Amino acid sequence: MKNLFVFTAFVAIAFLSSRAFAQSNTMQGKDSSSTSKNLYMDIHHFAPGKVKYDDVAKAHAKDVAVEQKYGVHFIKYWVDEAGGNVYCLSSAADTQSIRKAYTKAHGILPDQIYLVKSGQESSLNAGKNFFLDVHNLGPGKVTAKDVAGAHLKDLAVEQKYGVNFINYWVNEKRGIVVCLSQAPDSIAIINTHKEAHGLIPDSIMRVKQGE
Repeated sequence: MKNLFVFTAFVAIAFLSSRAFAQSNTMQGKDSSSTSKNLYMDIHHFAPGKVKYDDVAKAHAKDVAVEQKYGVHFIKYWVDEAGGNVYCLSSAADTQSIRKAYTKAHGILPDQIYLVKSGQESSLNAGKNFFLDVHNLGPGKVTAKDVAGAHLKDLAVEQKYGVNFINYWVNEKRGIVVCLSQAPDSIAIINTHKEAHGLIPDSIMRVKQGE
């Protein structure tokens, strides 16, 4: 009986340790498919109304066709048609690999590429609009641990406003946080952030998601 108890305790500890290790890798910005790669968010700024989701989808297909050659994995992208912005999430060894892949695929290079750390992704809700909101907190003004704590506060009150916070990405060096959510409108996102921790985003954009 004593041996059974010890074995059961050992299994439980091993399970919890494996979960903690997996979460730690996620928070460190590592792509789950390769622990040797970093996670990056790159941004393309076009003029308002000058980019269409269908065009980005075609460009993304070209990216995927050449990504292996440069050791890049293009994961997801979000298109802000109204504002003319495209946000792309990828894993790669470095920013130069991403630029090389874009150059080979279609020649459209991003305006910024940020090394980011990611939270844990939540499930999607059917039929809701996607939004990206951006917090510019300033260089050295935020850590991944800070954002993780704020995100938990968002999750605690999101249902009150009909919001589903899916994930976030943080660049600690520049103090930039990008949050992905589903919501009825941007006001619901503002109200959730305001009640949760008071950190109101600098910008919110409705986006279309692709992968």
